[in-house]
Amino acid sequence: MFDSDFMKKLEYLSLVSRRIFRGQLLAQRRTKQLGGGVEFADHRDYALGDDLRYLDWNVFARLGNRLIKRFEEEEDLHVYFFLDCSPSMQVGRPDKFDYARQITAALAYIALADLDRISVVAFSDRIHDVFPLTRGKQHVLSLLRFLEAIVPGGTTTDLTACVNAFIHRKQRPGLAVIVSDLFDPSGFQKGIDALRYRRYEPNVIQVHDPGEASPRLAGDMQLIDMETGASRDVTISESVLKRYKQKFAAFLDSLKHYCNGNGFGCTVAPTSVPFDELILRMMREAGDIG
Repeated sequence: MFDSDFMKKLEYLSLVSRRIFRGQLLAQRRTKQLGGGVEFADHRDYALGDDLRYLDWNVFARLGNRLIKRFEEEEDLHVYFFLDCSPSMQVGRPDKFDYARQITAALAYIALADLDRISVVAFSDRIHDVFPLTRGKQHVLSLLRFLEAIVPGGTTTDLTACVNAFIHRKQRPGLAVIVSDLFDPSGFQKGIDALRYRRYEPNVIQVHDPGEASPRLAGDMQLIDMETGASRDVTISESVLKRYKQKFAAFLDSLKHYCNGNGFGCTVAPTSVPFDELILRMMREAGDIG
C-alpha cells in the first residue's frame, strides 16, 4: 500500500507544507506553557528562594517592586489521529479505509518531519489499537507498518465511546484529527465536544465515496446495512433518490456548520480526489501555499 511512489509524494508534501502544523490547517498554534523560554509572558511576586537572575531590575529600580519575569516556552505539538476502521469504511474503490489511511500517513509524516509528536488511535465502536506517541522521522516506517496492519472491524462507529476511553489516559492535550465517514448512529457532536471540553483541538476530515453522495440506483431492491446487518426492501424512484441526496448534502452541511461555528477545521474528502491533491488543497485553504 505504501510503495516508493507513495513515499515520494509524502516527501514532496512535507517540503511544500512549510511547517504546516504551525499554520491554520490543524490548529493555528503550538501549545505553550510558562517556563524558561525567551518570550516574555508576565510577572509574579518575588518569593524567597527565587532565582534573582529573573528579577525585573528595571521595575525594582523605578517602583521598588520585586517582580519575577515569567516567560513562554514553546513545546513540541502533540497530534492524535483518530482513524475510523468500522465496516462502513470499506465502501468504494478505492475504499474509504485505504484512503483514510493514506491521509493519516501523509499528515503524520508532515508532523514527524516537523519534530512534532504523533499518535494514531484506530477505532470503531471501541478502540482497536493505538500507535504510541512518537517523535521523529526515523519512526515513519513503524507508523506505516502499523497502518498497514490495521483490519476494519467492530460494529458501528461510536466516536463518543472511543473519545471517552481516550481522554481518561494520562497525556497532554493537543490536536485531535478525526479521519472518518462520521456515520455514527448517535451523532458526531458529542464525541467531538468531549475532546473540546478536555482542551484538545479537533480537526475533522470527513471521508466518503462519491457513490454515497450520489448513488446510481433504481427499481426494487434490498438494502443491507454492512455494519448492523439490518435489511430493508425499498423501491428507488427518482423522488426517493432526490430526497436521499438532499439528506446526505444536509449531513455534510451540518458538519461544516458545527465545525465552523466552533472554530475548528473541517475538510470534506471524497475518495475521487487523490490523497496528495487533498492535502495540497488543505494547505491552500490554510494560506500556506499559493
